[in-house]
Amino acid sequence: MVDKITYSPDGHLQVPDEVAIPFVEGDGTGPEIWSAAVTVFDAAISKVYGGTRKVKWKEVLAGEKAFRKTGEWLPQETLDCFRDCKVGIKGPLTTPVGGGFRSLNVTIRQELDLYACIRPVKYIPGVPSPMKQPEKVDMIVFRENTEDVYAGIEWRAGSNEARKVIDFLNSQMGQDIRHDAGIGIKPMSAFGSKRLVRRAIRWAIDNGRKSVTLVHKGNIMKFTEGAFKEWGYEIAKDEFDNRIVLEEELMADPRDVPDRIVIKDRIADAMFQQILLRPEEYDVLAMPNLNGDYMSDALAAQVGGLGMAPGGNIGEEVAVFEATHGTAPKYAGKDMANPSSVILSGAFMFEYIGWSEVAGRIRASLEQTIKDKIVTYDLARQMRGAKKVKCSEFGRAIVDHL
Repeated sequence: MVDKITYSPDGHLQVPDEVAIPFVEGDGTGPEIWSAAVTVFDAAISKVYGGTRKVKWKEVLAGEKAFRKTGEWLPQETLDCFRDCKVGIKGPLTTPVGGGFRSLNVTIRQELDLYACIRPVKYIPGVPSPMKQPEKVDMIVFRENTEDVYAGIEWRAGSNEARKVIDFLNSQMGQDIRHDAGIGIKPMSAFGSKRLVRRAIRWAIDNGRKSVTLVHKGNIMKFTEGAFKEWGYEIAKDEFDNRIVLEEELMADPRDVPDRIVIKDRIADAMFQQILLRPEEYDVLAMPNLNGDYMSDALAAQVGGLGMAPGGNIGEEVAVFEATHGTAPKYAGKDMANPSSVILSGAFMFEYIGWSEVAGRIRASLEQTIKDKIVTYDLARQMRGAKKVKCSEFGRAIVDHL
Protein backbone atom coordinates (compact mmCIF):
# COMPACT_ATOMS: atom_id res chain seq x y z
CA MET A 1 0.00 0.00 0.00
CA VAL A 2 1.44 3.38 -1.05
CA ASP A 3 1.46 5.81 1.86
CA LYS A 4 2.86 9.16 2.87
CA ILE A 5 5.65 10.15 5.21
CA THR A 6 4.47 11.22 8.66
CA TYR A 7 6.10 12.32 11.91
CA SER A 8 6.23 10.38 15.15
CA PRO A 9 5.23 12.15 18.40
CA ASP A 10 8.93 12.80 19.11
CA GLY A 11 9.42 14.47 15.72
CA HIS A 12 11.14 11.70 13.75
CA LEU A 13 10.23 10.84 10.16
CA GLN A 14 8.15 7.71 9.73
CA VAL A 15 8.64 6.39 6.21
CA PRO A 16 6.42 3.56 4.90
CA ASP A 17 7.91 0.80 2.75
CA GLU A 18 5.92 2.06 -0.25
CA VAL A 19 6.08 5.82 -0.15
CA ALA A 20 4.64 8.59 -2.33
CA ILE A 21 7.19 11.25 -3.30
CA PRO A 22 6.21 14.21 -5.52
CA PHE A 23 8.58 15.49 -8.21
CA VAL A 24 8.84 18.44 -10.58
CA GLU A 25 10.62 17.63 -13.85
CA GLY A 26 11.86 21.17 -14.27
CA ASP A 27 12.30 23.45 -17.27
CA GLY A 28 14.88 23.39 -20.07
CA THR A 29 16.94 20.24 -19.63
CA GLY A 30 14.82 19.28 -16.62
CA PRO A 31 12.75 16.50 -18.27
CA GLU A 32 15.79 14.63 -19.62
CA ILE A 33 17.90 14.87 -16.46
CA TRP A 34 14.88 13.77 -14.41
CA SER A 35 14.32 10.80 -16.72
CA ALA A 36 17.95 9.70 -16.29
CA ALA A 37 17.84 10.26 -12.54
CA VAL A 38 14.60 8.40 -11.81
CA THR A 39 15.96 5.40 -13.74
CA VAL A 40 18.90 5.37 -11.32
CA PHE A 41 16.67 5.87 -8.27
CA ASP A 42 14.30 3.01 -9.09
CA ALA A 43 17.14 0.64 -9.98
CA ALA A 44 19.01 1.41 -6.76
CA ILE A 45 15.90 0.92 -4.61
CA SER A 46 15.21 -2.40 -6.32
CA LYS A 47 18.83 -3.50 -5.99
CA VAL A 48 19.04 -2.67 -2.29
CA TYR A 49 15.59 -3.73 -1.10
CA GLY A 50 14.59 -6.36 -3.66
CA GLY A 51 11.02 -5.11 -3.93
CA THR A 52 10.31 -4.74 -0.21
CA ARG A 53 10.50 -0.95 -0.50
CA LYS A 54 9.32 1.23 -3.37
CA VAL A 55 8.69 4.85 -4.31
CA LYS A 56 5.50 5.90 -6.06
CA TRP A 57 6.62 8.98 -7.96
CA LYS A 58 3.89 11.62 -8.22
CA GLU A 59 4.39 14.41 -10.75
CA VAL A 60 3.43 17.92 -9.65
CA LEU A 61 3.69 21.01 -11.82
CA ALA A 62 5.78 24.16 -11.61
CA GLY A 63 7.45 26.42 -14.14
CA GLU A 64 6.81 26.42 -17.88
CA LYS A 65 4.96 23.09 -17.95
CA ALA A 66 2.63 24.29 -15.19
CA PHE A 67 1.96 27.54 -17.06
CA ARG A 68 1.16 25.71 -20.29
CA LYS A 69 -1.26 23.35 -18.58
CA THR A 70 -2.85 25.52 -15.90
CA GLY A 71 -2.03 29.15 -16.65
CA GLU A 72 -0.14 29.35 -13.34
CA TRP A 73 3.62 29.17 -12.83
CA LEU A 74 3.28 27.59 -9.39
CA PRO A 75 -0.15 26.03 -8.74
CA GLN A 76 -1.33 25.86 -5.16
CA GLU A 77 -1.83 22.10 -5.65
CA THR A 78 1.93 21.69 -6.01
CA LEU A 79 2.66 23.41 -2.71
CA ASP A 80 -0.13 21.45 -1.00
CA CYS A 81 1.28 18.15 -2.29
CA PHE A 82 4.76 18.94 -0.99
CA ARG A 83 3.25 19.81 2.40
CA ASP A 84 1.14 16.66 2.43
CA CYS A 85 3.91 14.27 1.37
CA LYS A 86 6.62 15.98 3.51
CA VAL A 87 9.46 15.22 1.05
CA GLY A 88 9.84 16.03 -2.65
CA ILE A 89 12.40 16.62 -5.39
CA LYS A 90 12.57 19.06 -8.29
CA GLY A 91 14.58 19.95 -11.36
CA PRO A 92 15.67 23.47 -12.37
CA LEU A 93 12.99 26.10 -12.96
CA THR A 94 12.99 29.17 -15.21
CA THR A 95 13.49 32.58 -13.62
CA PRO A 96 13.85 35.74 -15.73
CA VAL A 97 16.49 38.36 -14.89
CA GLY A 98 15.36 41.94 -14.37
CA GLY A 99 11.60 41.52 -14.73
CA GLY A 100 8.64 39.19 -14.98
CA PHE A 101 7.70 36.84 -12.15
CA ARG A 102 9.86 36.32 -9.11
CA SER A 103 12.04 33.26 -8.71
CA LEU A 104 9.93 30.12 -8.39
CA ASN A 105 12.72 28.49 -6.39
CA VAL A 106 12.64 31.32 -3.84
CA THR A 107 8.83 31.27 -3.77
CA ILE A 108 8.72 27.53 -3.03
CA ARG A 109 11.24 27.97 -0.21
CA GLN A 110 9.33 30.85 1.34
CA GLU A 111 5.84 29.41 0.92
CA LEU A 112 6.88 26.11 2.54
CA ASP A 113 9.22 27.80 5.05
CA LEU A 114 12.15 25.70 3.86
CA TYR A 115 14.53 27.85 5.83
CA ALA A 116 17.72 25.82 5.43
CA CYS A 117 19.29 25.40 2.01
CA ILE A 118 21.81 22.62 2.58
CA ARG A 119 24.46 21.99 -0.07
CA PRO A 120 27.05 19.28 0.51
CA VAL A 121 30.17 19.91 -1.58
CA LYS A 122 32.63 17.04 -1.85
CA TYR A 123 35.03 16.14 -4.62
CA ILE A 124 34.39 13.01 -6.65
CA PRO A 125 37.68 11.48 -7.87
CA GLY A 126 38.20 11.86 -11.60
CA VAL A 127 36.00 14.92 -12.07
CA PRO A 128 37.92 17.73 -13.82
CA SER A 129 38.64 20.59 -11.42
CA PRO A 130 40.54 23.90 -11.63
CA MET A 131 42.07 23.12 -8.23
CA LYS A 132 45.42 21.41 -7.63
CA GLN A 133 44.03 19.45 -4.68
CA PRO A 134 40.24 19.36 -5.00
CA GLU A 135 40.11 16.30 -2.74
CA LYS A 136 40.60 18.71 0.19
CA VAL A 137 37.14 20.18 -0.41
CA ASP A 138 34.53 18.53 1.83
CA MET A 139 32.15 21.14 3.20
CA ILE A 140 28.44 21.54 3.79
CA VAL A 141 26.88 24.96 3.30
CA PHE A 142 23.86 25.86 5.44
CA ARG A 143 22.30 28.89 3.76
CA GLU A 144 19.42 30.76 5.39
CA ASN A 145 16.65 30.55 2.83
CA THR A 146 13.86 32.98 3.70
CA GLU A 147 15.32 36.34 4.72
CA ASP A 148 18.09 38.75 3.62
CA VAL A 149 17.73 40.48 0.24
CA TYR A 150 15.97 37.36 -1.07
CA ALA A 151 12.89 38.32 0.94
CA GLY A 152 11.89 40.21 -2.22
CA ILE A 153 11.07 43.50 -0.50
CA GLU A 154 12.07 46.01 -3.17
CA TRP A 155 10.68 48.78 -5.34
CA ARG A 156 11.58 49.87 -8.85
CA ALA A 157 13.43 53.18 -9.29
CA GLY A 158 10.97 55.98 -9.99
CA SER A 159 7.96 54.13 -8.60
CA ASN A 160 5.63 55.77 -6.10
CA GLU A 161 6.66 53.18 -3.51
CA ALA A 162 10.35 53.88 -3.98
CA ARG A 163 9.77 57.63 -3.72
CA LYS A 164 7.80 57.19 -0.50
CA VAL A 165 10.53 55.08 1.08
CA ILE A 166 13.27 57.47 -0.07
CA ASP A 167 11.37 60.50 1.20
CA PHE A 168 10.87 58.83 4.57
CA LEU A 169 14.52 57.80 4.90
CA ASN A 170 15.79 61.21 3.83
CA SER A 171 13.37 63.31 5.89
CA GLN A 172 12.91 61.14 8.97
CA MET A 173 16.08 59.04 9.23
CA GLY A 174 18.74 61.52 8.17
CA GLN A 175 19.78 59.72 5.00
CA ASP A 176 20.78 61.18 1.63
CA ILE A 177 19.51 58.70 -0.97
CA ARG A 178 19.30 59.75 -4.60
CA HIS A 179 15.71 60.10 -5.81
CA ASP A 180 16.31 57.92 -8.87
CA ALA A 181 17.41 54.92 -6.78
CA GLY A 182 15.75 51.54 -6.63
CA ILE A 183 15.15 50.44 -3.06
CA GLY A 184 15.50 47.03 -1.40
CA ILE A 185 15.10 45.98 2.24
CA LYS A 186 17.38 43.40 3.90
CA PRO A 187 15.50 41.86 6.86
CA MET A 188 17.37 39.43 9.11
CA SER A 189 15.84 38.22 12.36
CA ALA A 190 17.11 36.52 15.47
CA PHE A 191 14.51 33.80 14.93
CA GLY A 192 15.54 33.07 11.33
CA SER A 193 19.26 33.23 12.03
CA LYS A 194 19.18 31.10 15.16
CA ARG A 195 17.13 28.26 13.69
CA LEU A 196 19.54 28.06 10.74
CA VAL A 197 22.62 27.92 12.96
CA ARG A 198 20.87 25.46 15.30
CA ARG A 199 20.31 23.06 12.40
CA ALA A 200 23.91 23.46 11.22
CA ILE A 201 25.30 22.61 14.66
CA ARG A 202 22.97 19.65 15.05
CA TRP A 203 24.07 18.41 11.62
CA ALA A 204 27.72 18.71 12.63
CA ILE A 205 27.11 16.75 15.84
CA ASP A 206 24.99 14.04 14.18
CA ASN A 207 27.43 13.54 11.30
CA GLY A 208 30.73 13.61 13.14
CA ARG A 209 31.89 16.96 11.77
CA LYS A 210 34.56 19.01 13.51
CA SER A 211 33.59 22.65 13.11
CA VAL A 212 30.85 25.13 12.24
CA THR A 213 31.91 28.47 10.74
CA LEU A 214 29.58 31.48 10.74
CA VAL A 215 30.19 33.39 7.49
CA HIS A 216 29.04 37.02 7.43
CA LYS A 217 29.81 40.58 6.37
CA GLY A 218 29.30 41.98 9.84
CA ASN A 219 32.20 44.41 9.58
CA ILE A 220 30.07 46.52 7.22
CA MET A 221 26.42 45.48 7.79
CA LYS A 222 26.67 45.47 11.55
CA PHE A 223 22.99 45.16 12.46
CA THR A 224 22.07 42.46 9.95
CA GLU A 225 25.08 40.31 9.09
CA GLY A 226 26.85 41.30 12.30
CA ALA A 227 23.73 40.32 14.22
CA PHE A 228 23.69 36.96 12.39
CA LYS A 229 27.14 36.25 13.82
CA GLU A 230 26.14 37.30 17.34
CA TRP A 231 22.90 35.32 17.24
CA GLY A 232 24.83 32.30 15.96
CA TYR A 233 27.20 32.42 18.91
CA GLU A 234 24.26 32.87 21.27
CA ILE A 235 22.47 29.74 20.08
CA ALA A 236 25.73 27.77 20.21
CA LYS A 237 26.39 28.73 23.82
CA ASP A 238 22.78 28.62 25.03
CA GLU A 239 21.77 25.24 23.54
CA PHE A 240 25.01 23.33 22.84
CA ASP A 241 27.38 24.51 25.53
CA ASN A 242 28.46 20.97 26.48
CA ARG A 243 29.05 19.99 22.85
CA ILE A 244 30.91 23.03 21.45
CA VAL A 245 34.06 25.03 22.06
CA LEU A 246 34.73 28.50 20.69
CA GLU A 247 37.74 28.99 18.43
CA GLU A 248 38.84 31.98 20.51
CA GLU A 249 38.91 29.75 23.61
CA LEU A 250 41.18 27.28 21.86
CA MET A 251 43.45 30.09 20.72
CA ALA A 252 43.79 31.29 24.32
CA ASP A 253 44.13 27.76 25.71
CA PRO A 254 45.08 25.17 23.06
CA ARG A 255 43.89 21.73 24.12
CA ASP A 256 42.46 18.54 22.72
CA VAL A 257 38.64 18.55 22.62
CA PRO A 258 37.82 15.50 20.49
CA ASP A 259 34.09 15.40 21.27
CA ARG A 260 33.36 19.08 20.75
CA ILE A 261 32.41 21.10 17.67
CA VAL A 262 34.61 24.17 17.15
CA ILE A 263 32.51 27.30 16.51
CA LYS A 264 34.25 30.06 14.56
CA ASP A 265 33.37 32.93 12.25
CA ARG A 266 34.85 34.50 9.14
CA ILE A 267 34.18 37.65 7.12
CA ALA A 268 32.57 36.59 3.82
CA ASP A 269 35.17 38.02 1.44
CA ALA A 270 38.01 36.50 3.48
CA MET A 271 36.15 33.19 3.48
CA PHE A 272 36.27 33.12 -0.32
CA GLN A 273 40.05 33.05 0.01
CA GLN A 274 39.90 30.42 2.71
CA ILE A 275 37.90 27.93 0.63
CA LEU A 276 40.59 28.24 -2.05
CA LEU A 277 43.72 28.33 0.07
CA ARG A 278 42.83 26.29 3.19
CA PRO A 279 39.71 24.22 2.45
CA GLU A 280 40.78 21.39 4.76
CA GLU A 281 40.30 23.71 7.77
CA TYR A 282 36.55 24.11 7.18
CA ASP A 283 33.69 21.72 7.56
CA VAL A 284 30.13 23.05 8.09
CA LEU A 285 29.48 26.64 6.98
CA ALA A 286 26.43 28.60 8.16
CA MET A 287 25.57 31.92 6.55
CA PRO A 288 22.88 34.36 5.45
CA ASN A 289 21.04 33.94 2.17
CA LEU A 290 23.10 35.93 -0.34
CA ASN A 291 26.45 34.83 1.08
CA GLY A 292 25.26 31.24 0.90
CA ASP A 293 24.26 31.58 -2.73
CA TYR A 294 27.68 32.89 -3.75
CA MET A 295 29.69 30.59 -1.52
CA SER A 296 27.95 27.35 -2.44
CA ASP A 297 28.33 28.06 -6.16
CA ALA A 298 32.00 28.95 -5.72
CA LEU A 299 32.60 25.73 -3.81
CA ALA A 300 30.79 23.74 -6.48
CA ALA A 301 33.14 25.22 -9.09
CA GLN A 302 36.08 23.79 -7.15
CA VAL A 303 34.76 20.23 -7.47
CA GLY A 304 33.56 20.27 -11.07
CA GLY A 305 30.76 22.83 -11.28
CA LEU A 306 27.06 23.07 -10.47
CA GLY A 307 26.37 19.97 -12.53
CA MET A 308 28.00 17.97 -9.73
CA ALA A 309 26.36 19.80 -6.80
CA PRO A 310 23.36 18.43 -4.85
CA GLY A 311 21.06 20.52 -2.71
CA GLY A 312 18.17 20.27 -0.30
CA ASN A 313 15.77 22.88 1.07
CA ILE A 314 14.65 21.76 4.49
CA GLY A 315 12.18 23.14 7.02
CA GLU A 316 10.72 21.78 10.23
CA GLU A 317 8.21 19.51 8.48
CA VAL A 318 8.85 19.67 4.71
CA ALA A 319 11.96 19.10 2.58
CA VAL A 320 12.37 19.66 -1.17
CA PHE A 321 15.58 18.50 -2.81
CA GLU A 322 16.75 20.03 -6.07
CA ALA A 323 19.32 20.27 -8.80
CA THR A 324 21.34 23.39 -8.03
CA HIS A 325 22.09 24.45 -11.61
CA GLY A 326 19.97 26.37 -14.12
CA THR A 327 17.71 25.18 -16.91
CA ALA A 328 20.33 25.37 -19.73
CA PRO A 329 17.62 25.95 -22.39
CA LYS A 330 20.04 25.80 -25.33
CA TYR A 331 20.67 22.13 -24.52
CA ALA A 332 17.02 21.25 -23.87
CA GLY A 333 15.82 18.19 -25.75
CA LYS A 334 19.30 17.24 -26.96
CA ASP A 335 19.93 14.49 -24.38
CA MET A 336 23.28 16.09 -23.54
CA ALA A 337 22.99 17.51 -20.03
CA ASN A 338 24.77 16.12 -17.00
CA PRO A 339 22.13 14.67 -14.62
CA SER A 340 24.57 14.28 -11.69
CA SER A 341 23.21 17.20 -9.67
CA VAL A 342 19.67 15.82 -9.50
CA ILE A 343 20.99 12.25 -9.04
CA LEU A 344 23.13 13.34 -6.08
CA SER A 345 20.23 15.42 -4.73
CA GLY A 346 18.14 12.25 -4.86
CA ALA A 347 20.82 10.39 -2.91
CA PHE A 348 20.72 13.24 -0.36
CA MET A 349 16.92 12.85 -0.20
CA PHE A 350 17.11 9.09 0.39
CA GLU A 351 19.63 9.69 3.15
CA TYR A 352 17.24 12.22 4.70
CA ILE A 353 14.35 9.72 4.80
CA GLY A 354 16.59 7.03 6.30
CA TRP A 355 17.24 4.94 3.19
CA SER A 356 20.98 5.34 3.57
CA GLU A 357 21.80 2.11 1.76
CA VAL A 358 20.17 3.47 -1.39
CA ALA A 359 22.00 6.78 -1.05
CA GLY A 360 25.33 5.04 -0.62
CA ARG A 361 24.75 2.74 -3.57
CA ILE A 362 23.84 5.66 -5.85
CA ARG A 363 26.89 7.69 -4.88
CA ALA A 364 29.27 4.75 -5.24
CA SER A 365 27.89 3.84 -8.66
CA LEU A 366 28.09 7.40 -9.94
CA GLU A 367 31.67 7.65 -8.70
CA GLN A 368 32.61 4.39 -10.41
CA THR A 369 31.02 5.53 -13.67
CA ILE A 370 33.11 8.70 -13.62
CA LYS A 371 36.21 6.74 -12.62
CA ASP A 372 35.65 4.63 -15.74
CA LYS A 373 35.55 7.92 -17.70
CA ILE A 374 32.00 7.40 -18.91
CA VAL A 375 30.72 10.98 -18.75
CA THR A 376 28.49 13.58 -20.41
CA TYR A 377 29.89 16.24 -22.75
CA ASP A 378 30.60 18.84 -20.04
CA LEU A 379 33.10 16.55 -18.34
CA ALA A 380 34.29 14.68 -21.43
CA ARG A 381 35.67 17.83 -23.03
CA GLN A 382 37.94 18.30 -20.00
CA MET A 383 39.07 14.68 -19.61
CA ARG A 384 41.66 12.82 -21.63
CA GLY A 385 40.47 9.44 -22.87
CA ALA A 386 36.87 9.94 -21.78
CA LYS A 387 33.91 8.21 -23.40
CA LYS A 388 31.31 10.90 -24.09
CA VAL A 389 27.76 9.63 -23.62
CA LYS A 390 24.28 11.08 -23.72
CA CYS A 391 22.39 12.08 -20.58
CA SER A 392 20.21 8.95 -20.81
CA GLU A 393 23.26 6.75 -21.46
CA PHE A 394 25.03 8.18 -18.43
CA GLY A 395 22.04 7.21 -16.29
CA ARG A 396 22.07 3.68 -17.70
CA ALA A 397 25.82 3.42 -17.07
CA ILE A 398 25.24 4.26 -13.40
CA VAL A 399 22.55 1.57 -13.27
CA ASP A 400 25.03 -0.91 -14.77
CA HIS A 401 27.47 -0.11 -11.97
CA LEU A 402 24.89 -0.70 -9.21
